[in-house]
Amino acid sequence: MSAEIMNTKEVAKYLDIHEKQVYALIKSKRIPSTRLTGKWIFPKKLIDEWIETNARCGMAEARIKSKQIAGALLASGSNDPILDILKTHIKKSYPEFYIFSANTGSTDGLKALNQGYTDIAWSHLLEPETGEYNIPYLSEYLPNLKPVVINLFYRHLGFLVGPKNPLHITGFGDLKKKKVRLINRQKGSGTRVLLDHGLQKSGIAPSAVKGYENEVYTHFEVGLSILAKEADVGIATVAVSKLLGLSFVPITCEAFDMILDQPTFFDKKIQAFMEILNSKEFRSRVEPLGSYDFKNSGKILYSQES
Repeated sequence: MSAEIMNTKEVAKYLDIHEKQVYALIKSKRIPSTRLTGKWIFPKKLIDEWIETNARCGMAEARIKSKQIAGALLASGSNDPILDILKTHIKKSYPEFYIFSANTGSTDGLKALNQGYTDIAWSHLLEPETGEYNIPYLSEYLPNLKPVVINLFYRHLGFLVGPKNPLHITGFGDLKKKKVRLINRQKGSGTRVLLDHGLQKSGIAPSAVKGYENEVYTHFEVGLSILAKEADVGIATVAVSKLLGLSFVPITCEAFDMILDQPTFFDKKIQAFMEILNSKEFRSRVEPLGSYDFKNSGKILYSQES
């Protein structure tokens, strides 16, 4: 069947659900589909639009619920293991504050911020030509806001592979080896941008990489896929490699930033967030993970003038 048209089995795989659930969605008229020669078919373009619409509705609903809880902030975008640790420390010091976070990827996090679905965007989008992170994308993704970009930390990103690197992965060029199976991140994530840039620079077409189409949404899922031997390599943080006992091949040290609208920056919850980020208790908790650089932590990297 054409790549632009899917049958029930293909759409079930695409959505990572059981085929019976697809028929349930059809019956309830909750998924775009049409019947042709006795079979249900699904235009991929409409399915992608349906996924995006449902994601937006979900974030909007979460935002409504968060505003029903005093002291709540909604965050969306990239993810990192120490963000959960940070949220735990905030809750201990400021039990009246809540931060709800959705792992949508850097690009969708910025889009959600611009559309008012979230208060904070976590982002590490690389601009390949300049090597700069996040700021070059502000005019494109945040035209409705006066954004403030605050650095949280720098982290090491690289190839996660099995213990002792059994397939001898050393760079992007090795991803085209026949025996190498990649586990990818979703389109729009900062990690995916880095991967695509690396492949392009190495002259490798995505179609030449086995597993390129297999996507997950977090660094931990990348590591778990390798640990379960479902894949041989993926890009994630060195912290995940240490937590899961995997080998790590460094690619780059990248900026991980918090982006928000100017009025939100002065919210007392954001100030509490920054206080905990720079506290000795938090730093000592993440120190064993290593490979995090807090030299510019809390520094305003960009603030649009009025």
